[in-house]
Amino acid sequence: MKTTELQNIKQRYNIVGNCEALNNALDVALKVSPIDLSVLIIGESGVGKDILPRIIHDNSPRRREKYFAINCGAIPEGTIDSELFGHVKGSFTGAINDSQGYFGVANKGTLFLDEVGELPMATQARLLRVLENGEYIPVGGTEILKTDVRIVAATNVNIQKAISEGRFREDLYYRLNQVQIQMPALRDRGEDIVLLFRLFAMQMAEKYRMDKVVLTDEAKQMLMRYKWPGNIRQLKSITEQLSILSADRMITPQILSQFIPQDQETTQLATIHKEGDHSFENEREILYKILFELRSNVNEMRHEMSTLKKQIEDVQGSAPAASPAPLPSTQLTPVSSNLSPLTPHHSPLEDAEAEEYVEPEPENLNVNDWSRQALEKALNRNGGNRKKAAQEMGISDRTLYRRLKQYGLDK
Repeated sequence: MKTTELQNIKQRYNIVGNCEALNNALDVALKVSPIDLSVLIIGESGVGKDILPRIIHDNSPRRREKYFAINCGAIPEGTIDSELFGHVKGSFTGAINDSQGYFGVANKGTLFLDEVGELPMATQARLLRVLENGEYIPVGGTEILKTDVRIVAATNVNIQKAISEGRFREDLYYRLNQVQIQMPALRDRGEDIVLLFRLFAMQMAEKYRMDKVVLTDEAKQMLMRYKWPGNIRQLKSITEQLSILSADRMITPQILSQFIPQDQETTQLATIHKEGDHSFENEREILYKILFELRSNVNEMRHEMSTLKKQIEDVQGSAPAASPAPLPSTQLTPVSSNLSPLTPHHSPLEDAEAEEYVEPEPENLNVNDWSRQALEKALNRNGGNRKKAAQEMGISDRTLYRRLKQYGLDK
């Protein structure tokens, strides 16, 4: 494209900047304008993608027909099919008349579908059919209608990732992507950042009759080093804030730093998440940990019962002959073998003991006395060291403390 032609386009659409990536995007837009192909514009939010569809339409054979810009992300999922493809009277509550929809009204013209990556899957199937043969059926209708509409779409979504996650149709992507235009992020435009700041500052000064804010050389360098996650939209907002709130009209790095956020999020293309999408990976991990902990507790309880039974038998064998007392009738619920290693990783919760749920033992004074004697002997052998006594008895510290409290030995 000739330099004079490029400058005329910039002047006509109030485009500021001279970076090579921006010039290339404008050049591609003008080249594809007279050719009736679908165009997909890729770029982050706030880079000015909406100007290219207007340029394409105004320089195409359809320039005398209607042009509609539709934000697909702003239309509720339940009504977007009706908005795009129309509906017949009575097809749903509130459908008091027939509606042509955008594809009917924009026949022979151009539709700009902004945020096309947010379209529901069902709507994507309808859109694909329109792109392939120009046919569509209104919501609630049975008659196939024809339309001749050129589609220019734009998205800040990582479409390739959305395809791999099953949130965007691959065939629709290739149909929309007959010609792709990449809009550069503001951080990649170098001195264009300062030119845009100057433009926004001048607009504010003229609109509100105030002195224009001006950047020092150090402030200009600071502005160009910043990452601008919000791109042109964020730059305009900061320029307006400086114009209104700054008492000094000469903006230094110290003043500028008060208006530029210091903790920035990622500047990669956004990935949408529809309502209802949910990852259960964390929940599964928590469930695995609970199951492992439960299994550990049950095994510990079994070990305790076995140890207690052995101690009772030892005490019973050394005590004078007497009528045997019944053993505890505590029942343990077996753990399913399906619990065996769900994951090879050691659970960080295995060291933390959960609340132990043990079925209450039937009152049996003989058993309690023997258990108490065994506990006292273990404490005496270990010089009152509870931790060593618990290890000797093969029980946890928590269980030992519970039994000490039960037998009144915790004082």
